[in-house]
Amino acid sequence: MIEIESVTKTYQMGKVLVNALRGVTVTIDEGEMVAIIGASGSGKSTLMNIIGCLDKPTTGEYLLDGTDINKLNDNQLAELRNKTFGFVFQEYNLLPRATALSNVELPLIYSNRRQRRKLATEALERVGLAGRANHKPTELSGGEQQRVAIARALVNKPSLILADEPTGNLDSKATEDIISLFCQLNKEGITVVLVTHEPDVAEQTRRIIRLMDGQISSDEKNTPKTSVANKPVEDLR
Repeated sequence: MIEIESVTKTYQMGKVLVNALRGVTVTIDEGEMVAIIGASGSGKSTLMNIIGCLDKPTTGEYLLDGTDINKLNDNQLAELRNKTFGFVFQEYNLLPRATALSNVELPLIYSNRRQRRKLATEALERVGLAGRANHKPTELSGGEQQRVAIARALVNKPSLILADEPTGNLDSKATEDIISLFCQLNKEGITVVLVTHEPDVAEQTRRIIRLMDGQISSDEKNTPKTSVANKPVEDLR
């Protein structure tokens, strides 16, 4: 699904060149659940942005389902982002004056989809928030807000979810709920890539890629020590 070969990313910071990625090569297969872990400045978010077509590499090759991303124009990249990826971020990025249902509908508006209300309602049900559809973000807990963000990521039925520090603002109980939800979505066939600096979160996946100074320092299969994958969605509170 994802083939990255010898990718570099260099940023110009005034007169200084910052090498965020230094020759990264990695393959992620369809249906995997992978954690990309590293300290601040390791390059993990830069790698996620390239995987999600939010940025392009300075050098190197990126193939997504066999398509050379470097050859796509801005409109093609925008369409790919809307249809293929579901993005989840640490800060939730919800519209504060809109209800949970309206927030989930947003990607459907951009893609000009019909039956937006029905699809958004189904997405909220999928993350265990059927009864909170008419609540605004300020009326929801942090964990509930993140589940709204996940529902928004799911509403266009993506094949790949990219989550950048999705539990960074959550307590341990909400973190467990969110990781449980990602595990269930992965069991349903969605490829999940989690970017995190938290070892406990990474340990819930079956593959851990560690970055250091813009390079992959290790890439190993993992057996979750304490699985939360079997918690029913309706138990998430």
